[in-house]
Amino acid sequence: MPANLLDRLRSTLGDGAVLTEPADLAAYVADWTGRFVGSARAVVRPADTAGVATAVRLCTEAGVAVVPQGGNTGLAGGATPDDTGASVVLSLERLRRVRELDPVADTITVEAGVVLQAVQEAATSAGRLFPLSLGSEGSCTIGGNVATNAGGTAVLRYGMMRDLVLGLEVVLPDGRVWDGLRPLRKDNTGYDLKQLFIGAEGTLGVVTAATLRLFPATPRRATALVTLPSVDAAVSVLPLLREHGGGLLTAWELINRQALDLVLTHLPGARDPFGVAHQWYGLLEFAGTSDEVDIELEAALTAAFEQELIADAVVAGSPAQRASLWALREGISESQKVAGASIKHDVTLPIAELSDFVAEVGPRLVALMPDLRLVTYGHVGDGNLHYNLAAPADQEATLRAAAGDLTRAVYSAVATRGGSISAEHGLGTLKRDAAASYRSDVENDLMRAVKNALDPHGLMNPGKLVP
Repeated sequence: MPANLLDRLRSTLGDGAVLTEPADLAAYVADWTGRFVGSARAVVRPADTAGVATAVRLCTEAGVAVVPQGGNTGLAGGATPDDTGASVVLSLERLRRVRELDPVADTITVEAGVVLQAVQEAATSAGRLFPLSLGSEGSCTIGGNVATNAGGTAVLRYGMMRDLVLGLEVVLPDGRVWDGLRPLRKDNTGYDLKQLFIGAEGTLGVVTAATLRLFPATPRRATALVTLPSVDAAVSVLPLLREHGGGLLTAWELINRQALDLVLTHLPGARDPFGVAHQWYGLLEFAGTSDEVDIELEAALTAAFEQELIADAVVAGSPAQRASLWALREGISESQKVAGASIKHDVTLPIAELSDFVAEVGPRLVALMPDLRLVTYGHVGDGNLHYNLAAPADQEATLRAAAGDLTRAVYSAVATRGGSISAEHGLGTLKRDAAASYRSDVENDLMRAVKNALDPHGLMNPGKLVP
């Protein structure tokens, strides 16, 4: 690294915006899972878009790689520097302004460092809804949500982050700023450039602000946890929920017993609403503005009972009961982290293939490692499964040794069914090479062409997404 780069960064951004002490860097060079740990020459923390542009320009002129970072809650190592210590981590945590909220146009424009929960709360204060909902919403940031094309529990109704973004402001690898913060629903004036940066994981530029879609508030929620005999039953319930709920259907989540046991063990205050163990559970929610949500939920449950697709149900009778049911779903990831080592797979399949996938892959994996624990949960409505593998504490070394064979078995089954090995967590370094191996040569060539066109020197988040 050129000797004067840090001096130039300090002189333009301020001494407090450039961190170099090991103790200060520690939180920025390891990912949330603890699996990826790197090193960096410095962490740069600009306070605005102009500061980000200056930092990127100075690093590019010096030939130094830049690793953009938001809330650092990712699961694939996408915001973690490598171990060479030659790069600069560019943290967006100080870009925390809500620039504009327009309840008439149903838009909100926020900077990249704004925490997702803060956007939700700002929308609520204006009588609107920002529907993106994740387990990490109290710490993940909008810039990271854009960079990974975040999904979450409401994709069934509202779509991915890609569907919620109207415009972006992006600092390009050469330090120029593209102002694409257009709040327009219709704009056919050329390539939809914002889509290049959504899901690009900071490899094409640094997202500094976004204009997002808002929706009418849905103050009435009807929520139920049901027991299911199989994944096939969960898939069969989906048309009934759509038939009765229509546009009210917001979530249809799947949880297996292994996942629920983790939460019951590690989440304080969690309890089993049924008392008797079942193999599969489904969490469903209708959301709207009137009693219609309760009426349609009851009708959907009645139809599912009559067809013997569900065996039991608990309906939330209060906001506190709703929160306790959702805690059983949203606490899985954190509980699994506390429980110990695991191998995480975030896959998508055609919905009709979910049951066969689970039936085929589970026995294949257990044959490779008999004491394997299959922690399975996800979003039935969009075909996304978090198919995670765990083992008893005394077999964690065995689990790590078998990780390659286990993951190949999962990915092979996904690929043969026309699925995706990354649904909503991104590729980062964790899945970069595997994803490339399942893409066609044409697709890989197109991705490299885009990368080379926008980042010809390869300095934006190198080693991520594209091999």
